[in-house]
Amino acid sequence: MNQHIRTIAILGAGAVGSYLVMGLSDKYKENLWVIADGERKERLEKNGLNINDESYSLHVKTPSEAHGVDILFVCLKYTQLRDALPDIETITGEHTMVVSLLNGVDSEEIIGKRIGMEHMVYSLMKIASQRTGNQIRYDPEKTAGVFFGEKDCCVSERVKALCRLLDGSGVHYRVCQNVMQDLWYKFSLNISKNLPQAIINCGQGAYTDSEH
Repeated sequence: MNQHIRTIAILGAGAVGSYLVMGLSDKYKENLWVIADGERKERLEKNGLNINDESYSLHVKTPSEAHGVDILFVCLKYTQLRDALPDIETITGEHTMVVSLLNGVDSEEIIGKRIGMEHMVYSLMKIASQRTGNQIRYDPEKTAGVFFGEKDCCVSERVKALCRLLDGSGVHYRVCQNVMQDLWYKFSLNISKNLPQAIINCGQGAYTDSEH
């Protein structure tokens, strides 16, 4: 994989993708690309993104235009992943590193089966955000950000390259000592806490505030 990251692509411009756009735009400028085509490409080029009341213009590329990018961040909803596999395959070149920030524990294997596991870096995202129309809000200081690491727990050259990519940017990150354990831990929290929260319509603070 490319250990000198110069070009960055983001597939999915929702809450997670917007966090990366906000954090990386100043550092990488025209080398930071959002992936889209058709009407969605035109809309993103015209409107950009509104993040924390600030407008961000975007460099939007189709999957074929982004082929061979140094690193691809996959920031889709899990339910969109399988339909996006052809685009991910088109984007991925021989040296492309792929970081999948989806919830769940198997997106790396799903993508890796299509493009080769040698492209995949295990990762997860911790963020709380709110989206209303084209406006996305979150607290940058309270956002834990991107967690990543190798399956064998080593600090590889590409993990170091990811650190260099994010150093000096607005993206918070942490190298995991055991990324597989962290993936499963987040999954267990999503199932045991987030689902009941959605069902009874309460905030996360209920777990510490309520004796029930």
